[in-house]
Amino acid sequence: MPAQYVIIGNGVAGTTAADTLRKGDPQCRIVLIDDEPYPLYNRVALPNVLKGKTAPERAIIRQIPWHVENRIELLLETTVTRADTEGRVVTTADGKDFPYDKLLVASGGRPNPLRAPGADGTRGIYSFQTLDDTKALIARAERSKTAVVVGGSFIAYELAEGFRHRSLDVHWLIRGPRFLHRITDEDGGALVDLLAKQVGVQTHYGETVAEVHAAGGEITGVTTESGARFDCEMAGAGLGLTLRTEFLKNTPVNVNVGVVTNERLETNVAHVYAAGDVAEFYDPYIGTHNVMGTWNNAASHGRVAGSNMLAAVAGREPQTYSELPYYTSTMFESQMAAIGTTPDVRSDMEAVGRVDMNAHVYRRLFFYKGRLAGAVLVGDIRVRRQLMEVIKAREVIRPEERAKLAAL
Repeated sequence: MPAQYVIIGNGVAGTTAADTLRKGDPQCRIVLIDDEPYPLYNRVALPNVLKGKTAPERAIIRQIPWHVENRIELLLETTVTRADTEGRVVTTADGKDFPYDKLLVASGGRPNPLRAPGADGTRGIYSFQTLDDTKALIARAERSKTAVVVGGSFIAYELAEGFRHRSLDVHWLIRGPRFLHRITDEDGGALVDLLAKQVGVQTHYGETVAEVHAAGGEITGVTTESGARFDCEMAGAGLGLTLRTEFLKNTPVNVNVGVVTNERLETNVAHVYAAGDVAEFYDPYIGTHNVMGTWNNAASHGRVAGSNMLAAVAGREPQTYSELPYYTSTMFESQMAAIGTTPDVRSDMEAVGRVDMNAHVYRRLFFYKGRLAGAVLVGDIRVRRQLMEVIKAREVIRPEERAKLAAL
């Protein structure tokens, strides 16, 4: 009897796993379930869609005919409500059951909403994760002049940049002392602040929203805990994700921040794997678990998880996930990169940094047990490939050599 695989989530992790499964087993049954209305689209392209540089339809990577051709049963606008790991069955909200030999959880997360008095039910407050979010943001931005962005995350930055690109007046409210305050120091925060101001984004630090103001159900502004009032016609929230694991609630699957896996992306329960943003995977470079919500990491997870699901059915040796995760982004008129493990994962890392405000260049390197384990870069980020090779080498870097590495 052909093997049956169920994948929860049709993002790049889930779809890559499905592709890997089909290429490795032409006879198997693959069920790919997601609650969005679209097949796989490029989430990395969404900032350019928001700016108007890319048409929304061009973000779609896999069309429905691809799934039909590859005999991947794609169930869209379908929510998984329960996983029975003992009976090996997944149940959806419409009451349908899908038995599996192997299950992959690649369900990602949902954005945390802006929680403040007046926010619930008020129109004009948006998250920025999905293609539909992006379309809604564009429609609102086209009839707005002023926007507020709340949060100190990459998503919040992308909102601020996108709004400003559309010529809105932008107030960016960050609760911490600077952007990504857990991985940047004061120099890095100052450079990001400079880059923001140069394009006209007004940054406000140490600010949280105390109240949302509305008229006729539409947002008109916010007041912060400090008493400052910011009028706006729209607001974007980049306040992190809550990972989607609720369907595992009554199972023995180990869930911490995400679904905990070993280095092979296996959970503690037989036949269940996790990949992508939702996976709290074992990072061999620092010997601890990590959660990394990046496109390249999710795609690599999908390939390894798919290969290991095939290997388990065929009785072959599984692969170990040992990719070095990284993230690159624009940073207003500059660029930014985060590589490997950063102090938001391990607070006991040592850091060495440098900044050149005139050249708009910032480097901060993170060391664990003497080895380079991660970095954050602003400005010229071409050095990231060289730093990634140093991380992969896992060699101890003497203290006197660390500053030279930061100066590359």
